[in-house]
Amino acid sequence: MNNFIKKYYKWFILAALIFILGIIIKELFQNDLADFDAAIYNFIIQFKSSFMTNFFKFITFLASPIFLIILSILLFFIFKNKKFGLLSLVNLAFITLLNQVLKILFSRERPFDLMLIDESGYSFPSGHAMVSAAFYGVLIYLIWQTKIDKTYKKLLTLLLVLVIILIGISRIYLGVHYASDIIAGFAISVSYIIIMTALLNYYLKQKRKKA
Repeated sequence: MNNFIKKYYKWFILAALIFILGIIIKELFQNDLADFDAAIYNFIIQFKSSFMTNFFKFITFLASPIFLIILSILLFFIFKNKKFGLLSLVNLAFITLLNQVLKILFSRERPFDLMLIDESGYSFPSGHAMVSAAFYGVLIYLIWQTKIDKTYKKLLTLLLVLVIILIGISRIYLGVHYASDIIAGFAISVSYIIIMTALLNYYLKQKRKKA
């Protein structure tokens, strides 16, 4: 039983994420997310202060197009395996394009009356949440493909997961997204990562067999 769970746990997670995403989309079309979004926003905004506002402005910058493009280019040179760097760039381009398509598809307006910073475009799903989860999530996957010490791999993984979560919180705190936008963005990107890494692992496994 333990071996079965260990082998297929990713697919259980994928199924759960798709289920959650389905519920959010259903509630979105029925306009039933207001209470849920308001409850989470009201909880987070309790911690509002000039320090927290500046902190979350910095955190949200870690998922900005400029920062991620620069980081992708740097990773291309940092990774000894240039295919890793190329994968990082292609992944960023693909998830950004997918997010824009989904935003147009759902066309949800932002909570303009809550904004602490200026943002434009549609709200659902959150681009920062979706792109950061996909970008840093794939980066975590690539880190585990390297030969660095396992302790450093775990520390980097924890750091990047924390960054992803804080980016999501920052978008709610700054009033540019609803909580449901963030959860949907995370659900889409984690689902995407599970599928993509499974395909990559299969490809690498087949390549080793032929070698």
